[in-house]
Amino acid sequence: MPYPPPPHVPSGPRRRSLLASVAGGALLAGCSDGTGTEENTAGSPSVVERTRVRAARDSRGIVERYDAVLAAYPALAERVGPLRAEAVRHAEAFGETVAKSSPAPSVTVPATEKDALAQLAAAERALADRRAKALLDVPGELARLLASVAAAGAAHAYLLMEGVR
Repeated sequence: MPYPPPPHVPSGPRRRSLLASVAGGALLAGCSDGTGTEENTAGSPSVVERTRVRAARDSRGIVERYDAVLAAYPALAERVGPLRAEAVRHAEAFGETVAKSSPAPSVTVPATEKDALAQLAAAERALADRRAKALLDVPGELARLLASVAAAGAAHAYLLMEGVR
């Protein structure tokens, strides 16, 4: 008994492949475009430098939040300490130096550990979202760094909320 002929598969790229390629190409073009990297005529800092400074400041801010939570709830050190250490490395990657432990007086910590973790997770998520948006405005290496740190921040948010719900 002969086998039936295989179904006819159209030649050429499929619609999904074509759309994915176009979207990927647009994303790569957005990340690697060199516009906005030089100083403007007024001598203001470049988009790259402003983005790097903001990322460093934001990383220092999230470290201060971790410090405030750890000062209020030392029992969370095993769970939160490694995430704080990662946040310190992120700040250093953007050129910021971070003190050993310096909770900012302006950071308020919720009354329960669960709420403190939820607030910290929300801050990590918001920062990851801002960084993901910012990476579209800068070229090459800084865009890759922002993407990597944004992904790490999203993972931190997940880990902070794991088991809390």
